[in-house]
Amino acid sequence: MESFHTRFSAWTPFNNKSLNRQLFLERVALISHWFDLWTNKQRQEFLFTIFLRCTKSQLRFVQDRFPERMQVAKVDFSTVLRFISLYIFSFLNPKDLCAAAQVSWPWKFLTEQDCLWMPKCIKFGWFLPYTPTDHEYGAWKHHYLACVSNLDWLTPREAAAIYGTLNEPKTADEELLERQREKCLRKIIWEKIALRKKELFRVRPPWVSGTCCSRLLKSKCQACLSRTVRDRVGLHEALEKQLVLASLEALPKRNNVSGSHSYPLLSKKNWRGVNKNDDSSSCAFQPHFILISSRIPAYEMVVNSVKAGVISVVYEHSGITLESLLYLIEKALDGQKLQSMGIFSNGDSREINLVQGYNIGIKNLLRPEVRDFWEKLGSYVAPEEEGGHVDLFVPLGASEAGIEVLSQLSQLTGTLFTAPTGIATGSYQHILSDWLGQQQERAPPSIYFSESKLQTWSSLTDFLEDTLKSVRKQLSPLFEGLQKTISGRIIGQFMFDTMSMTNILNNQEIAQVLAEGLMVLSKENSERNVLEDNPQDKKSSLSKNDPNFEMLVQLERKLQMDSATKRTRVVRELLQSERKYVQMLEVVRDVYAAPLKAALSSNRAILSAANTQIIFSDILQILSLNRQFLDNLRNRLQDWGPAHCVGEIFIKFGSQLNIYTNFFNNYPVVLKTIEKCKEMIPAFRAFLKRHDKTPVTKMLSLQELLLYPSRRFEEYVNLLYALRLHTPAEHVDREDLTTAVDQIKKYKGYIDQMKQNIGMKDQLSDIQRIIRGCPTLSEVNRYLIRIQDVAQLHCCDEEISFSLRFYEHTRDLSLFLFNDALLVSSRGTSHTPFERTSKSTYQFIASVALHRLLIEDIPDSKYIKNAFTLQGPKRQWTCATEVEDDKFLWLSALQNAIRAAMQK
Repeated sequence: MESFHTRFSAWTPFNNKSLNRQLFLERVALISHWFDLWTNKQRQEFLFTIFLRCTKSQLRFVQDRFPERMQVAKVDFSTVLRFISLYIFSFLNPKDLCAAAQVSWPWKFLTEQDCLWMPKCIKFGWFLPYTPTDHEYGAWKHHYLACVSNLDWLTPREAAAIYGTLNEPKTADEELLERQREKCLRKIIWEKIALRKKELFRVRPPWVSGTCCSRLLKSKCQACLSRTVRDRVGLHEALEKQLVLASLEALPKRNNVSGSHSYPLLSKKNWRGVNKNDDSSSCAFQPHFILISSRIPAYEMVVNSVKAGVISVVYEHSGITLESLLYLIEKALDGQKLQSMGIFSNGDSREINLVQGYNIGIKNLLRPEVRDFWEKLGSYVAPEEEGGHVDLFVPLGASEAGIEVLSQLSQLTGTLFTAPTGIATGSYQHILSDWLGQQQERAPPSIYFSESKLQTWSSLTDFLEDTLKSVRKQLSPLFEGLQKTISGRIIGQFMFDTMSMTNILNNQEIAQVLAEGLMVLSKENSERNVLEDNPQDKKSSLSKNDPNFEMLVQLERKLQMDSATKRTRVVRELLQSERKYVQMLEVVRDVYAAPLKAALSSNRAILSAANTQIIFSDILQILSLNRQFLDNLRNRLQDWGPAHCVGEIFIKFGSQLNIYTNFFNNYPVVLKTIEKCKEMIPAFRAFLKRHDKTPVTKMLSLQELLLYPSRRFEEYVNLLYALRLHTPAEHVDREDLTTAVDQIKKYKGYIDQMKQNIGMKDQLSDIQRIIRGCPTLSEVNRYLIRIQDVAQLHCCDEEISFSLRFYEHTRDLSLFLFNDALLVSSRGTSHTPFERTSKSTYQFIASVALHRLLIEDIPDSKYIKNAFTLQGPKRQWTCATEVEDDKFLWLSALQNAIRAAMQK
């Protein structure tokens, strides 16, 4: 047993601790003696061997004991010696500075200081286009990187290949080689043109559809061309009536596809009437008739609110003439005499936008085609003695020009014309206000429509108008391209049906000019909002000796109401609308602000005090101001009389509009705070979900309620205009009302300018988002002027003359013109599977300051049209537009922008 314990302990006796310790110390002394005799290299090898045999705990022990014997400095010198570090970093080049910035955060902070990068930028003439804020750093570094990334740098070999070298020796036969090269190039061009003509002979033009419509059009066109001018006019009228009949019959059967309109609510009763039985009954019963324009927002709801027994017709606002509109009315009436006729169209207090291209006002009312239309229209209505009248659902009674239009119409037709005074606030709320020349017991809206349904429709028109504006803005480029395509197809179909293929190929330029002319002609017709004055119209004024003068005076007396009574109604409308406005502001206070503040006081905060102050402080101050304004109006109307004034109340209210200014300045911050809190705070998100769009909030959200102050000033302007209209010139309140109108109108202009600035800032953000690799565009006083799509061209040989230069299309570009710079980007088109629409993609190429940009026009030749050159400091672009007008408009806008930038 004793031998077992000492078998493996000859060198290390584990059983005897004293002997083990003594033997260990002797061996340590022996190894230390050897260690002292070794060289430095041997000692390092010994330590390396020992450390390889150690465990992790033993290595950690050595690591902990090492700092006790050898003090190690752990402080980065850049955190202590900052000025010396900046001086050292100033000797580094930009590449080394970017590498040093990756060492640590202190090094990154020091190497991005403006004092290091500003001299490097100024050395190359790259100045920062704005002044950095006090707490902003790294601006000059970012500017340096942006400028370097836009450099068009070439190696010496590439530069020599493009631009050549200095003192290049010239050969003796250089002129002969140049002539041979030009001759060869001309031969290649003619061969390509001949090949292109052969391909055009084989391929049918893109406008040929091969349908029966083309054959029908061919036969009709040939028949028209072979007849006299008189026969052509008759055939044109017959064809127009036939097309109108076909379109009317096809209206209920159309599908809702792009480029067409469907009217699912138009049934036979809407065209013929409901209570029509036979001719005898129609003679005894004179129905009411309502004409509704498709330009009205949600006109389907308006049609659905028409009462039974009222004949209703919906007409297409665009693409219809006054003659076609009369034909629709005749077809719907079928020879009946009307008790009253209503025209529901859009317009303002001065003119009626009846059909596209005809804004009928006092200037063009006596035009032959307009005058003939109203005379025929008045013949369908019973005479004034029998109670017949025409009701225009346009607020013509709110201005002197509108009243004059009504007087002229009454004089032309001998029929009483009525219109709303337009003092009711809100979009299309004027139809529910008082009406001029109202002789019937019921108001005109109650004659044609169900008042409850019409009230529901009118409450939604504000949202519908905002939606339609954005939709029209988005779809206008698509419709413009569609119109251009249709014009080209019409001209192409006509040429293909009447000409041979050889003549078609030889007259392609003529076909293109005809297509552009057709498009411009349709555009002029659609934009003919105000027709020129006819010199003969000015002679239509009546003299006192004219027998019709008394009739005109009587009609004007019937149309106009007592000024004092009407002024009282306007003031009451002002009080009523102000009461509704204050109630909407109280909804914000009671539903949103009060519960959030109560939760904050009870230590169950939904929203922090700072965020609550940001969102509700300004709107609550506005509520206090308008409650005081409402009290003043209410006190003034308690003892209201013809001599009382309200202008001074408005002037006092206008002197305190700095509260509104604070709200509008902080309005973007308020909306961003609400969105941020909704994302970050679930309790606030649940709070808004419980209270938004409830009956208490009039089915509106908090953001929509905060929109009311900006819209209220437009209502103030309309009400003040109406109040001044019915205030006599000798009244005491006339001068104060004029001052109040100017004051409120000026502040409304300030609000519109602020909306425009925010819109331009959002426009810059949208452009920066859609362009890949685009630098920061949001700078002070920068705004977008124009966007132009062009084709980038490359000249095969610039040494030949302009008339013989041949260009090839390399890629598509989009040029974004700002007031201080030009941004060049490449444009691509991507298609989504199973979708007809395409998506444009943009890639940033370069940006050039306008004062460093040169423009050179390229004359038109056989091989190029509508081309120009843009020369920047480092790069050059040869571009061409598709249409000549686009080139003219683009170059004029670009030159004006360059001239303005140079003056600054």
